[in-house]
Amino acid sequence: MTQAEIKLCSLLLQEHFGEIVEKIGTHLIKTGSQPLRVIANDTGMSLDQVKKALCVLIQHNLVTYQLQKRGFVEYEAPCSRVLRILRYPRYIYTAKTLYSDMGELIVEELLLNGKMTMSAVVRKVADRLTETMEDGKTMDYGEVSNTFMRLADTHFIQRCPMAPETTETSDAPPPPAPTLAVNEKDMYVVPNLNLIGKGKRRRSFDDEDNGEHKAKRQKQDADSQESPPDDGIYWQANIDRFHQHFRDQAIVSAVANRMDQTSSEIVRTMLRMSEITTSSTAPYTQPLSSNEIFRSLPAGYNIVKQILDQYLTLLADDPLEFVGKSGDSGGGMYVINLHKALATLATATLESVVQERFGSRCARIFRLLLRKKHLEQKQVEDFAMIPAKEAKDMLYKMLSENFVSLQEIPKTPDHAPSRTFYLYTVNTLSSARMLLHRCYKSVANLIERRQYETKENKRLLEKSQRVEAILASMQATGAEEVQLQEIEEMITAPERQQLENLKRNVNKIDASENQVDETIFVLESYIESTVKKP
Repeated sequence: MTQAEIKLCSLLLQEHFGEIVEKIGTHLIKTGSQPLRVIANDTGMSLDQVKKALCVLIQHNLVTYQLQKRGFVEYEAPCSRVLRILRYPRYIYTAKTLYSDMGELIVEELLLNGKMTMSAVVRKVADRLTETMEDGKTMDYGEVSNTFMRLADTHFIQRCPMAPETTETSDAPPPPAPTLAVNEKDMYVVPNLNLIGKGKRRRSFDDEDNGEHKAKRQKQDADSQESPPDDGIYWQANIDRFHQHFRDQAIVSAVANRMDQTSSEIVRTMLRMSEITTSSTAPYTQPLSSNEIFRSLPAGYNIVKQILDQYLTLLADDPLEFVGKSGDSGGGMYVINLHKALATLATATLESVVQERFGSRCARIFRLLLRKKHLEQKQVEDFAMIPAKEAKDMLYKMLSENFVSLQEIPKTPDHAPSRTFYLYTVNTLSSARMLLHRCYKSVANLIERRQYETKENKRLLEKSQRVEAILASMQATGAEEVQLQEIEEMITAPERQQLENLKRNVNKIDASENQVDETIFVLESYIESTVKKP
């Protein structure tokens, strides 16, 4: 774990949860697993504050706890999980693309609250959708429940681990912390709830007299005391499944750029067929026969079986090796080499960075080293057709930035320079790690810049919010156009221009964060796929 990662985690925690939670979270990331009293002692905070902060972090799946053999509980904050906060907008946007506004709001609620029961999510989402609908229209709970079930069927959401049920007759004292477990068979099983009802709008106090409001509030309190039928069954967003979807999209996009749209659609079909049966860390997808692929192609693609076989052969023979042939039964068995695809995507990212930073000639040398593996300086000059002086400068520039490494192969044991081969090579894994570290620093800088921009214009933003609130309340009471115009003129033309500049700058920073995160995802996926699991 690097300083850049710790700094980025700290900024993300502070932005989303405030200073106290950020202090506890950053401390755990730096020190590793620690018991409660040690955390309180090291951070100089009260036990009550530490407990509340840990509750927030556990609720949002950012801290895990483990019961040690000696009987005390240790808390740990995995840095990788905290960094996922950066990708929340992308998860929500993906849910919107696949399952419309309902899917977006379901995933958003689960990410914002960490864990929720299905009944609570359905009610909240139905209420939010009803708020945006025209007067007289409401959102039915049944529609939201159906979307929730579809998300669970495709594994985008999953059950949280539960504490085992304890019998009341047992005399043994309860453990200091429950051991949470989940049955894999039940992980995506939606409880059979008969949720009947519709979303409600928030009503203002003026619409109803106090007595009626009080009576309704008491009735609501009585209803809320009854435990929902799915009490204790909590759900969370399945981040690994979202990552699997991002990886699949990147592979499909790469095939479309390399070949054509039909090839990418065939690869998309193969990935869709094996998305639930293949684990997110598997090196290959499940083998699929040519006949199965043909039957699963989208209705719009009217290609004959013979053309499909030609495309599959073409994909299997391609030097990128995204698709491989694993057998001849069923018209030919095909798999997608996921790890190879990730390596190709990471290499393309590195090539792009070299081209942007050092120019096309350096990119030519870089690609040459990737293809030939090891080359002497003279060979680089000859193969790349670049003058000796320029080639030397370019190689040293890339060497100093850790994009290229130098390997010494001595002819004699004394390592005399005159009797040693100096070979240039590209270590893709170490270059990817170096670039990932820089990406973390870039995102941290972007967040700090956004906070600075907002802080500098804090007074103006507060004034703008006040004016908007006054305008909204006056419009609700049916004020005249002249009065509304007078309120709008409270913000002068230079101030309005300043607000527009701030909005444009913040939007640019947000877009840059998302773009850097796409690069982070490709590099992280590649590094994880190359590191062998113990």
